[in-house]
Amino acid sequence: MNDRLRMVRSAWAGLLMFVLVVPAASGQTVARLWDEALLDAIRIDFPAPTVHSRNLYHTSAAMYDAWATYDAVAGGHFFTDKQSVDGINVSQARNEAISYAAYRVLSERYQHAVDPAASQAIFDGLMNDLGYDANITTTVGDSPAAVGNRIANLILSNSLADGSNEANGYIDTTGYAPVNVPMVVDYPGLVTPDAPPLADPNRWQPLFLNSAVTQNELEGDDLQTFIGPHWGSVTTFAMNSATGPYSWSDIDPGQPPQLNGAGDADYRQSAVQLIRYSSWLDPSQGAGAEMINISPSVNGNRPLGTHDNQGYSVNPVTGQPYAQNMVKSADYGRILAEFWADGPNSETPPGHWNVLANEVADSGLLDRKIGGEGRTVGALEWDVKMYLALNGAVHDAAVAAWGAKAEYDYVRPITMIRYQGSLGQSSNPNGPSYHPDGLPLEEDLIEVITADSIAQGGRHRNAYINANRDADGRFVEYYSESEMVGKIVIQSWNHEPADPDNQVSGVKWILAENWVPYQADNFVTPAFAAYVSGHSTFSRAAAEVLTHFTGSEYFPGGLGEQTFDVDYLDFEDGPTSAVTLQWATYYDAADEAGISRLWGGIHVPADDFAGRIMGAEIGIEAYEKATDEFVWDGLNWCNEVYTRDINNDGFVSPIDAQIVLNELDRPAYSSDGVLPDNSGKIPPYFFDVNDDGLVVPLDALLVINRLNEAAANNGVFAISSVPEPSSVVLLSIAVLTLISRGRRTLN
Repeated sequence: MNDRLRMVRSAWAGLLMFVLVVPAASGQTVARLWDEALLDAIRIDFPAPTVHSRNLYHTSAAMYDAWATYDAVAGGHFFTDKQSVDGINVSQARNEAISYAAYRVLSERYQHAVDPAASQAIFDGLMNDLGYDANITTTVGDSPAAVGNRIANLILSNSLADGSNEANGYIDTTGYAPVNVPMVVDYPGLVTPDAPPLADPNRWQPLFLNSAVTQNELEGDDLQTFIGPHWGSVTTFAMNSATGPYSWSDIDPGQPPQLNGAGDADYRQSAVQLIRYSSWLDPSQGAGAEMINISPSVNGNRPLGTHDNQGYSVNPVTGQPYAQNMVKSADYGRILAEFWADGPNSETPPGHWNVLANEVADSGLLDRKIGGEGRTVGALEWDVKMYLALNGAVHDAAVAAWGAKAEYDYVRPITMIRYQGSLGQSSNPNGPSYHPDGLPLEEDLIEVITADSIAQGGRHRNAYINANRDADGRFVEYYSESEMVGKIVIQSWNHEPADPDNQVSGVKWILAENWVPYQADNFVTPAFAAYVSGHSTFSRAAAEVLTHFTGSEYFPGGLGEQTFDVDYLDFEDGPTSAVTLQWATYYDAADEAGISRLWGGIHVPADDFAGRIMGAEIGIEAYEKATDEFVWDGLNWCNEVYTRDINNDGFVSPIDAQIVLNELDRPAYSSDGVLPDNSGKIPPYFFDVNDDGLVVPLDALLVINRLNEAAANNGVFAISSVPEPSSVVLLSIAVLTLISRGRRTLN
């Protein structure tokens, strides 16, 4: 908006104060408070990203609908009724309706949580803090509480048939069963001696863990069960397919690399790449001890679906180069793996992006213009609209990612590496332990044990020690030295140390068939198939929403940061010094979320790349869907009967003047003043109240003047009782001057 038009806009805003209620600014919005309450509930519940993303979406939709029901222009998502604003404090009504809607949805959804009493205490506490009576359950009438309860009831009832199987605890409805027998993680190799061999090295293998825990450190089942194989059929927010059987069919990434099939070379190289990442996790030696620059000057700006860092020559906001940010490679990798792992006390990946979005809103550097243009909206409007778009996107990301996970049932790295390593080496047909599907040999990374190397003082002696320990770390000789000759060893992170607060496992030679990822010993790998990466899909979808919603791919100020102290790590001691992760853009942060899973040994690049590409499409569709709903489809854009009734609701109200002022904020007029296409919802002439071919502040003033005459009627005219005036009230010379400077011409 140019300066002259801004001055005109301010003048009319001052006049509007006579008839508009202006909410007072006061800390966090009620929508933000409920989002934080939901995140707290997620942190103490079982970490099922599918279920939590759905709860985030439906809670966000409830809050948005409660806001939109008091807005003449905004459309609702589930609930499309409009409430009269006559004689009410709209700000207070919205806060109350939002609170009841969110409270009802959350109370219903978390009654079967791991600790339902603790979850409910969070929700009850917030209602009490806000001064609302949670015992008001009526859905009858037009009180904000009743409206909020109606919205919640509608969402809860409609979503029971969305394919999630909520009524039965979200259990699988497809009859999925793994083709591979479980791996006992503490036992060398893939299966125990009395079990059948691995059926298919391209398919997911469940794990049997000793004293298993979930990502939130809750007690889990020792034998993994695939979480959510039916989720690919859950009803989505925006994602749809015109051709395939699933909502995600149009972005189906296709089959991942297969051993001895399509993509064979990628499969084999991926195993080596994961071993190499693991070999960089020791801050005291080798590549892990090397100092690397993780500044946006060299890190980030990757083409979609690649790990190719191009960096940025300057910060686009400051115009200055990004300063170097030197850290040890092992510290960087370990921080990435744990920060993005969404581990203990986690809000899971969908919730993690709510945290980032909230931090962006709190930065003090954000101009709340949706899409980066038009008027600056209030904090509550920003929050409810942002949450709808963001959490609609992460919900769709869960549907797409889990649809692919169930469809392709792809192997996790722990099975991939142990399987190939147990077969032997594939580099030298004439050498010991050759097998065409074994691991390729690479000096100082993947080698074959000899009698000398496994002996006391030998190069591979740690492999003997590591292989002969039980789940409690005690020495139990599973293998003699002679039995280990010819086996494949790899340079890798050793395992979680006995005292992770004070010890570092480091990188040592271990048997390939004993490999574990950089995770806690009682977690190891998530309980579902690998392809595609949920982290990558969630993160890219969220990054697309934040990019489009804020109007810039860059974090406020051109830099997002997160600093970690020396005692941050959980799996072992570290980092060796404070580490600050930095991102220029939301895309850079999303990419690092995907890359973190390689450092953590959870995914291979194919999982990451496919997830990012899917997420990009999902995020864009979600943003477009959300912004389309920000203008109500129910509006009948024809004001021929009474031109001051801008939204054609049968009344001339302050909303009508505000609509014109909002339109004047839009910088998207062409040079000749013609309003650009807006999906046919708001024709350009609609804002031209006096039909003079111009969209100018005068058009808003015509509405305001009529309202000023209606002061005795609470500032609102019913169209049926008020004839259309034939002339315009006189304006002062000063006002006319402002109008002439701010006008826009229509063809």
